[in-house]
Amino acid sequence: MRIHSVALFAALCLIAVPAFAQDAAPEAPEAPPAGRAKGDFAMIGVGAAVLPDYEGSNDYRFAPVPLAIGKLSGFGFEFAGTRLSVDLIPDRSASGLDFQAGPTVNVNFNRTSIGAIADRRIKALGALDAAIEVGGFVGVAKTGVFTSDYDRIAFRASYRHDVAGVSKAGVFNPSITYMTPLSRKAMVGLFLSATRVEKGYATTYFGVTPAGAAASGLAVWNPKGGWKDWTAGLGGAVSLSGDLTHGVQLFAGGTYRRLIGDFGDSPIVRTAGARGQWLGSIGLAYSF
Repeated sequence: MRIHSVALFAALCLIAVPAFAQDAAPEAPEAPPAGRAKGDFAMIGVGAAVLPDYEGSNDYRFAPVPLAIGKLSGFGFEFAGTRLSVDLIPDRSASGLDFQAGPTVNVNFNRTSIGAIADRRIKALGALDAAIEVGGFVGVAKTGVFTSDYDRIAFRASYRHDVAGVSKAGVFNPSITYMTPLSRKAMVGLFLSATRVEKGYATTYFGVTPAGAAASGLAVWNPKGGWKDWTAGLGGAVSLSGDLTHGVQLFAGGTYRRLIGDFGDSPIVRTAGARGQWLGSIGLAYSF
């Protein structure tokens, strides 16, 4: 199971905070600190996530979730769990539009630790190496949409390809998020995404070879690539000191993911796990 998907959604509302910080009018005019441009923002935090033992599991475990989000001279960055993305298009539009594009990298630890998996059948399939998925993303976001001058809707699509020789395949991930502040101290958000993968990913993480079937007792399975899942969720953040633009924040999020097609029908999921999985995270962050 890839931790970044939990971390990114757990920090969903916090990801919107840089835009809120840049656009919100301060109570009193104040010059930015020396060396820091107006709108610069950073947030670091850590949370605890509840997530499946592996992608498709019906057993759950706890895992730590680090995160760092910010904007420097108009360039944004997001680090959550195991994924890092950098937006190389400066956000300088006065209209509230933010066009996004840049590199992204993720380390996929799915089934790399046999000791963290409870199901003996999946253990019998053996451990996988960590995959390093490198690629890029494009997107567009708009601030000031429905409820206020500070709500934000964002569309993003990313493509990553494993360069470590584990699956030797690509992952395509379109998503849409909507976030709105309830006040300067609280924010909520909604999230919807889907994942499409190439055949190498399907056979690596959801296939069962004849040798694997003999060892595990699961049926042989040779899936094709295609749409793997859809995910929907809800998240929120509340300031414990100061407001959403500075101080300590408590964040929490929960998602439901549904594996579909050959992926939901895989014995790794259908027999040993479950097509639907709940994921959640809660943690603290500090913004400055």
